[in-house]
Amino acid sequence: MDLFEKLKKKAGPLGQYADDAYGYYMFPKLEGEIGPRMMFRGIDVLNWSLNNYLGLANHPEVRAVDAQATQDFGLGYPMGARMMSGNSIYHEQLDRELAAFESKEDAVLLNYGYQGMVSTIDALVDRHDVIVYDAESHACIVDGVRLHMGKRFIFKHNDLDSLELQLQRAEKLVAETGGAILVITEGVFGMTGAQGKLKEIVGLKAKYKFRLFVDDAHGFGTMGKTGAGTGEEQGCQDGIDIYFGTFAKSMALIGGFIAADKEVCKFLRYNLRSQIYAKSVPMPIVIGALKRLDLIRKHPELRENLWKIVNALQTGLREKGFDLGKTNSPVSPVIMHGSVPEATAVVHDLRENYKIFCSVVVYPVIPKGMILLRLIPTAVHTLENVEETIVAFSEIREKLKAGTYANLQNIVAMAETV
Repeated sequence: MDLFEKLKKKAGPLGQYADDAYGYYMFPKLEGEIGPRMMFRGIDVLNWSLNNYLGLANHPEVRAVDAQATQDFGLGYPMGARMMSGNSIYHEQLDRELAAFESKEDAVLLNYGYQGMVSTIDALVDRHDVIVYDAESHACIVDGVRLHMGKRFIFKHNDLDSLELQLQRAEKLVAETGGAILVITEGVFGMTGAQGKLKEIVGLKAKYKFRLFVDDAHGFGTMGKTGAGTGEEQGCQDGIDIYFGTFAKSMALIGGFIAADKEVCKFLRYNLRSQIYAKSVPMPIVIGALKRLDLIRKHPELRENLWKIVNALQTGLREKGFDLGKTNSPVSPVIMHGSVPEATAVVHDLRENYKIFCSVVVYPVIPKGMILLRLIPTAVHTLENVEETIVAFSEIREKLKAGTYANLQNIVAMAETV
């Protein structure tokens, strides 16, 4: 069979909807200034779908520093991989400041969070080692684990008994191979908003010999007294051996970092293929990240504003009887029940008639019969935005229960306006 013919027949779980969903449900275009209200297909919508937790994307000081750094250096500087010709005093300064912020000895800057995570897992372990990871780990962790040539065991999501069982299996195996054990989990799980049980996992080090690697993409900047993350929130940052943070959420930027002991970071600098063989982070991003980190450190009111909105939104929805699962972070999933066609009709109604834009997740990402509307609160949302959303969701739920979205004629009528 011709490769391209094979690809046409194998669209994938999301690709099967490509022709019908492109530009509306998938790959939508939000336009205008980044903020709570943006333009979608010519309509002004209340936006709950951007990972701009602290509202830094359009912060005036951030915009000024980004613009000045671009004027001073352009997007090309420095050229080449960091190991060869792409290093600078600013890159090294960002390493140091990130390490200090996370209470670690050192840090390694990553040009992209996703590929950085994949490459870090690949560098840390060899075929003699065993990886034990949470079943609901982010795709970047799963892809990194797939590169591993040794054994890998999955434990049930946030299930300590399951983790212990897999650690026992791993210990037996490394006793034969002479390898080591790496446990990987998340600080905040991005789909459900539940925190990983980091403190309890750290406690298991008293019984088992392993190192802990935590992906805290959604916790960095949002969790903890200073925003240092979920380890700080749970009082176990010292027990996290390798801390991963991304700039794509709280910093509203791109890139990421690994923070760990000096020897670990030294090893990674010389073995991370995604950094050795790829261009260094451009200077405007580095200088922009330094400014954003400075604002996170010096302006706790940014995080306080975020949590004011988070608490108002989540409390208000729960008081109206909505199921938000086990979230104990800013990520706010609203779980309803219905088919995929009903889900598309719900989202269409929200966007066209209620002027509210949020992300929808359906099967095969979550089980059949479930609809997950994912809301991302930010520090620049208002309590009025929250109230507007709660009213809209209450009306949507009643329509869903009444079967409004299950009626094929209703769905077709609504779809004609798309």
